[in-house]
Amino acid sequence: MAKKIDSPCISTCQLKGGMCTSCGRSIEEIRHWKSMKRPEKISTIKRAEQRRKKLNK
Repeated sequence: MAKKIDSPCISTCQLKGGMCTSCGRSIEEIRHWKSMKRPEKISTIKRAEQRRKKLNK
């Protein structure tokens, strides 16, 4: 069976423009995390990583 996917939250939430600048997720993604299926969580993590890369440039 597949392992649980942990939330990318790092407990230093900084919301700006509807997005957490710490983990890279949107408010909607944060809100729906617990109800997301595994493929949705994987996609969310990938999008969040891309957003964080853009913020760190």
